[in-house]
Amino acid sequence: MSERHGAGAPPGTAHGAQGNVTAYGNGASAGRTTAEAAGRPADARTLIALATGILVARGHGGPAEAARHLERLAETARLPLLELAADIVHGAAADTAADLLPHAGRGEQPRPSETSGETSGETSGEIPGPLPGPLPTPLPGPVGTAPPTPVRRLRTAEAGALVSDAQSAAESMLTHALAPLGAAAVAVWAACPGGALTLAGHAGFSDREAGQWHYVPPGVGTLAQQALAENRFLWRPAPPPDVPGIGRGDGTDGARAAVPAATGGRVIGAMEVCWQDPLPRPGGPTQRQLRALGELCAHTLGAPGPSGPAEKETGSPGAAGTEPATAGTKAGAVRPDPAESFADALRDPAMVLRPLQDPEGNLTDFRITYVNDHFADPVGRPRSAVLGGRLLETYPPAAGDQGPGAGHGERGGHGGHAGPGEGLFEHARRVHATGDPFRAADMVLPAPPGRTGPPPVASVGMAGLGDSVLVTWSAQDETTRLSALLQHAQRLGRIGGFEENTGTGEVVWNSQMYALFGLPPTAAPVPLERLHHYVHPDDVVAVGRFVRALLHHRRPASLGLRLQRADAVIRHIRIVAEPVTDATGTLIAVRGACQDVSEQHWTEVALAATRDQLADSEERAAERNRLALQLQQAIMPPATAPIDAFGLRIAVRYRPAEEEHLVGGDWYDAVALPAKRVLLVVGDIAGHGIDAATGMVVLRNALRGLAVTGAGPAELLGWLNAVTHHLTDNVTATVVCGMYDPVSRELRWARAGHPPPVLFRAGSPTTLPLPQGILLGAVPSARYEEHRIVLDPGDRLLMYTDGLVERRGVFDESSLRQLLQAAGPPLPDLDDHLDRLLAMSRSDTDDDTCLIGIQVP
Repeated sequence: MSERHGAGAPPGTAHGAQGNVTAYGNGASAGRTTAEAAGRPADARTLIALATGILVARGHGGPAEAARHLERLAETARLPLLELAADIVHGAAADTAADLLPHAGRGEQPRPSETSGETSGETSGEIPGPLPGPLPTPLPGPVGTAPPTPVRRLRTAEAGALVSDAQSAAESMLTHALAPLGAAAVAVWAACPGGALTLAGHAGFSDREAGQWHYVPPGVGTLAQQALAENRFLWRPAPPPDVPGIGRGDGTDGARAAVPAATGGRVIGAMEVCWQDPLPRPGGPTQRQLRALGELCAHTLGAPGPSGPAEKETGSPGAAGTEPATAGTKAGAVRPDPAESFADALRDPAMVLRPLQDPEGNLTDFRITYVNDHFADPVGRPRSAVLGGRLLETYPPAAGDQGPGAGHGERGGHGGHAGPGEGLFEHARRVHATGDPFRAADMVLPAPPGRTGPPPVASVGMAGLGDSVLVTWSAQDETTRLSALLQHAQRLGRIGGFEENTGTGEVVWNSQMYALFGLPPTAAPVPLERLHHYVHPDDVVAVGRFVRALLHHRRPASLGLRLQRADAVIRHIRIVAEPVTDATGTLIAVRGACQDVSEQHWTEVALAATRDQLADSEERAAERNRLALQLQQAIMPPATAPIDAFGLRIAVRYRPAEEEHLVGGDWYDAVALPAKRVLLVVGDIAGHGIDAATGMVVLRNALRGLAVTGAGPAELLGWLNAVTHHLTDNVTATVVCGMYDPVSRELRWARAGHPPPVLFRAGSPTTLPLPQGILLGAVPSARYEEHRIVLDPGDRLLMYTDGLVERRGVFDESSLRQLLQAAGPPLPDLDDHLDRLLAMSRSDTDDDTCLIGIQVP
């Protein structure tokens, strides 16, 4: 704000009179004889001195006469002297401060500058000589009783900032400009490199609070640091609880605003204003007033750098006075620039940028004012074509996401990659505004015309020197890129390289070797003769053989060892090395590589342990399967001779599962009971393996014992269900049980979730009706339904398990019908009939199968 004032007002007026404050101030003070004038604060005296200087510049005599004239004007207008001085300065300034103030009719009394006569000239920036007419109409009330107006408050605060240090400026701004807005405190921050802040001035905070916040390190994230980083006005209705800030303990924990303090396009600090209570975001006039006060803070914190103010943007290079006179290395330079000296001292290409601003002081571009002798344009143009040009015109891709600015970068001197949207101009603008250096490791440069393949890549650095920006880059050629690629490969593969000169004893390591050994980069490399001090004791002998093979036998060698690092970490390392000899065969060096194979080693160890466990588990499972198979075959051989019981012919077949681990619990039984009846049973235990086989033995023997009681099939299944539920370990089973009386040829039968028997009568198969019955072991107690059928001579009955017809978990009557149709009419011989049924079975579950055929004589 202050710099634009000086540019817009004639010499000797407003801020243009700042340099005359001392000369006129002494005379004006000498001309005032009242105690009121002598006792005014410094900012008020400065404002009166500025008004006196304006009157002198407009022809009202010397300083003493102008001071007396100012007093007479105040008495005539019945205004306080300070109020009239603020009006005169405000009218002569011809700046944008009037936009920040309320207009007449909105609670402010009309000033003489708003009426006719002498003060009407002040509004236009002209102070007349002698008063041309009658004096303005006096304001009612005694002289000096009018309350301070916004004009007086703003101009008084401005005057205090112009000639005071940051501390006095903060006190003046709080008293005259911020307190009327309801603010309780203000802090003026000076920016430091890296994003740190120092408290240059404050008002409204306790000394203890200010002492605790005299320095804010980078990365704290205060509101002022955010405003500096984003370079914009920030407002918080209430401070977030996770954002630290000054004044949180002084009762100023309400709304707060942060305004960047910029001068000449450079952000050199920030102003932070605090209120006691939460407030909504203010309107435009209040924001503009806060921004204007931020510009005053920038004037207080300091002027531009030693190389002078930045040149103003006026349209063409010639108009700006920067068109180069010749195609040399300087563009219109008239005095030495420190940035040029730095550029000449560098061995990399370098150029110096100077900022260009519009009439409002906004940074619009940079001028390339200097290039050193090593400068080489990436596009192939001569230096004379680049020198003196604008940055955005010379390197158009720099404004977008291509060319020199493409990529991510890091500020504060740290390396990085320049990213999309962060063009060369944006980086230069940020460096100029903040003073923080910038460096990018692999920034993409514009490709020369006609070039094929990937665009050139360079390491780019920027630094602010005074008001200039120094830009350097180091292009990466094929050798550099291959070296970088090798380093990345070594890092990803955890491979380190070494070379030991056997003549001088010098050992050279790359950076990855230090990481493998857990040593700092400043540590001395470990020679081969001392390698045994860093390995596991069990590997010392092997290391000795490895070293002798290299140094004495002069032949390549490799070794796997356990490296004991200083941080107590043990790493598994693979070393490969070879001797280097001269033309005479003399050993001159040893070169080698080390690779960290710890992850591979532990993976192999885990795999070996897993293989051992798997082999052991497979062996135990095979043994259990063999035991189950032997148990099953001992009880139920695959085929037995036909059984004749009371004239009833019985044939059985058992087909075990093809895989041993699928040995199931299917069983059959046909036994003549003491009551001259025949027990016929087919059952299927759920599951496979030894548990299914032992469960089958339990149920088979239990049913045999229960059948001796003479009970019928339904009652037997009820008892067998109780045995299954209470006396076995989670066993369930399906069973069909029949009791045949040879005298009456009556078959009584019941089922527990099992497929029904098939009756062949007169050559036609029929499925018997299904009696109700739940599978065994599902519930503690169950009742089963019993059916009866009288068999005729020549009838054939078939009882089976689901392995005969089941297909991948699906069993229905259609599968059984398809089997019976495929098998055709029953063969005369019962054994042949059963063999054909097994042969024609299309079951694909690889489950075991039981089959009983009964032929009635």
